[in-house]
Amino acid sequence: MLRFKQLSLLLAVLFSGCIIMHAQEKISLDEAIQIALSESNTIKIADMTIEKTGYAKKGAYSALYPNISASGNYQRTLKKQVMVMEMGGQAMSIEVGTDNNVTAGISAAMPLVNAQLWQSLKLSELDLELAIEQARSSKISMVSQVKQAFYAVLLAKEAYDVYKEVYDNAQRNFEDVEKKYKVGKASEFEFLRAKVNVNNSEPEVFSAENAVILAIWQLKAIMGIDLETEIDVEGKLSDYADELLATALYNEGVNFENNTNLLQLRIQDEMLSKTIKMTKFQYIPTLSASFGYNYVAMGNSFDMNWNPYSVVALNLNIPIFSGFSKRNSIREYQKSQDIIRLSIEDTERNLNIALENYRDKMNTSVKRYSAAEATLAMAQKSYDISEKMYEVGKATLVELNDAQLALTQAQLTMSQAIYQFMTNKAAIDELMGVEYVMENNNDNQ
Repeated sequence: MLRFKQLSLLLAVLFSGCIIMHAQEKISLDEAIQIALSESNTIKIADMTIEKTGYAKKGAYSALYPNISASGNYQRTLKKQVMVMEMGGQAMSIEVGTDNNVTAGISAAMPLVNAQLWQSLKLSELDLELAIEQARSSKISMVSQVKQAFYAVLLAKEAYDVYKEVYDNAQRNFEDVEKKYKVGKASEFEFLRAKVNVNNSEPEVFSAENAVILAIWQLKAIMGIDLETEIDVEGKLSDYADELLATALYNEGVNFENNTNLLQLRIQDEMLSKTIKMTKFQYIPTLSASFGYNYVAMGNSFDMNWNPYSVVALNLNIPIFSGFSKRNSIREYQKSQDIIRLSIEDTERNLNIALENYRDKMNTSVKRYSAAEATLAMAQKSYDISEKMYEVGKATLVELNDAQLALTQAQLTMSQAIYQFMTNKAAIDELMGVEYVMENNNDNQ
């Protein structure tokens, strides 16, 4: 009686779980990617970084424009300066200055010849280019993560379906054996064995159900949505079987021209080249122009006359010696550039190794899928025959369980083969720097 109550409770939980799952909103892979690209904080930070770098670039260009400022100064003399003069052989003390001194004016300055400044503007453009590439990297990585998490949910759901089917079969067999046992047509061994099979299949169902919940949570976390949001995914891993069979694309024609890590390293290499050139330009004289227009008023009362004066100037700065700081800076940047170029070589090697690794895994997945596909039909037929033979007493429960195990393994192997293939395909797309193209909804236009 206790076991019957437990089985009833399990069925009730599974049934309620199915009702909840049907009530949840189902999203496709494309919808999951679009949500992640719009809601993920990682993508928002990357976009803000681009915007911030754009402002920095505009700020760098402001150095080319005249720098105009206005100034004003008021000075109250508390104690006037005293000058002593000899006049006719007699010393005379004279106070110099006025009680009130006011100056006001406007000044402007701008560079005329400054090679270092012009080179720094090119460097700011590369800063923006690097920020854009880093944002692209974040989006490519996000798409890959969403795909792999989405496939993981599909795999977990299909594993749950398989274990649920195993449980249903075990429960059905137990009920048949129990009926036969009560009328003396089945031995106690067969009754106990059927009961053990039900007991063994229960934890697998619960574990598979928890795996589905955790996989969906992982997907929601990557998408950047509230973990309490009820969602489900649509589709099956078998929907991607056609892609698994078309492996020629990933055996030839793969290149890393758009690999984001390589592109970022190359931009950094170019930035160091610009920095070295900018440092060398510090040896070049600079020329700037300045202009000032001021008013000056002085008097012991505030009834003063304002007297204007203005100046125009050219300022030439010729660097002569700075303690070898420029030369040492150039050498430092050159070593940094050597390190970057070695990193580029290592990255290219590692990318090729990763590519071969993913290719091998994909080819293995194709072989596993083909073998499981050929086995599945036979395993299903074998189980159906064993089930019929067991019902008429021509097969043992052990034989039926063996047939069930073979069928379960074939079903899971097919799902796992597709899952591993698609996750490795997503990883190769990330290596190649393949960007996700958001589809336009023409129905809403």
